[in-house]
Amino acid sequence: MLDSSSQALRVLLVADPGLPSRRVTSIRDDFESLLQRAYSVQTTLRTRTNALRLTPDQELDLDAVTELREDYDDTDILLVLTEIPRHTQGDPLVAEIHADSNLAIVSCPTLGAWATKKRLLKVLMSSINRLVPWDPANDSHKYLLNWSHWSTRDDQDHQTLHAHTFTGGPRMLLGMTIANDPWRTVPKLSGALAAASATGAFGIFYSSIWQMSTFLSTARLVSIGLAAIIVMVGWLIISHKLWDKPVTEGLATVIMYYNLSTVLTLLITVVALYATLVALILLGGVVVIDPEFMTQQIQSEASFANYLDIAWLSAAMGVVAGGIGASFDSDFDVRSLTHGQRMRQRVYAEQQDEDDRIDDT
Repeated sequence: MLDSSSQALRVLLVADPGLPSRRVTSIRDDFESLLQRAYSVQTTLRTRTNALRLTPDQELDLDAVTELREDYDDTDILLVLTEIPRHTQGDPLVAEIHADSNLAIVSCPTLGAWATKKRLLKVLMSSINRLVPWDPANDSHKYLLNWSHWSTRDDQDHQTLHAHTFTGGPRMLLGMTIANDPWRTVPKLSGALAAASATGAFGIFYSSIWQMSTFLSTARLVSIGLAAIIVMVGWLIISHKLWDKPVTEGLATVIMYYNLSTVLTLLITVVALYATLVALILLGGVVVIDPEFMTQQIQSEASFANYLDIAWLSAAMGVVAGGIGASFDSDFDVRSLTHGQRMRQRVYAEQQDEDDRIDDT
């Protein structure tokens, strides 16, 4: 247990794989230097990547968290940065302190989609400051929180830091979406892209598509594209069973965030897929379709806008006719796609461990 006479501070920072681990890597050196300056004692910061487990009722398994100390006997403070979205007392939970075990847990999604290093350092430093017996140096007060306050309920050893009532929800939703890595999801739909490209390519060779795209208004073309995107998002959710249902009433709010982040993640992914398809068809159209021949077919002077209209309508046709029925390239891609999928794996891992222990007895 730390006391004011201690001459050293040993911190273990454990992060979930993925975005939390990448953020820890980006701040590690700055965080260690800041700890050294703040408390003027010999500081050791060790980092570790480890997937945290959930209990069957979707709560963070604190027993499994504290077990992480076993490989580091001399650890004074255990910090945990998790991708698990946490919501208590009606607001997103940014962090919580368990002073009796020198443990601080920070939820990465509640920091937002574009959490700066400074914001993450502030939360980590504020958490550390609730656990150490020393006051921070004057020049370190700038790293303490000024946009939210810690609260203590019945147990003085348990303190919580909640996000703002109005901005916390949207910030957590965006944080969950970015944690799903939507940009990295696009290559996992290469099969769908190939099928959609093959179907959309017909638009390059059929003059009836040229005439229709010329006749339709911009508003109607945009509406067709949006409808194609929505249909494909809906298909991916239904075909891969990505819509979660709360097992208990207490989980309804968190599951709502799971589902909203899934929709937003897939929306970003499919929009990127659609844009890629438009670019490919546009390039093919410019190469294949002679402007004079197009002018004869559409009975007006061909322009770049006509090529773009053809690509847009053909891409919509490709997404609906070719992309529907296609899926992710592997089951692993689906299992790691959304928060709901990854959270279920954490529970399954815990249940599997229990089954293994029963088999061994």
